[in-house]
Amino acid sequence: MWWLIAVGAFGIFGVLTSFVEMGMLAVAALAATIAAGAGGNFLVQSVVFAVVAIVLLAFVRPVVVRHNNTPGTRTGIDALKGARAVVLERVDEHGGRIKLNGEVWSARTLDTTAVFEPGAQVDVADIVGATAVVM
Repeated sequence: MWWLIAVGAFGIFGVLTSFVEMGMLAVAALAATIAAGAGGNFLVQSVVFAVVAIVLLAFVRPVVVRHNNTPGTRTGIDALKGARAVVLERVDEHGGRIKLNGEVWSARTLDTTAVFEPGAQVDVADIVGATAVVM
């Protein structure tokens, strides 16, 4: 019974904090619960918990950390920088409209003397607020 409470506690804490280690400890507590159900005494249950936790933390955690810290994975605004867009309405230093990744964005030019006519292909240099700065 106590191992099931530990599974729930580790699981809830892991969900609330996004610590992947808590999920691994929940799995280890579940393994100890299975050992308890199979008739193992508290020492056997504790050893099962410790071994499963150590194995998961030693071998699975580094893979998860490496996956989460993969360089080059860009999201949000960073993913839009360098993307190609099509001009929908004339874009100059004062404004205009582009189609970027299937969405219509307001845009302005990076170079104040540049002007892009509808149909032209532009590259997104930056995103400032809700405006794409293009070149």
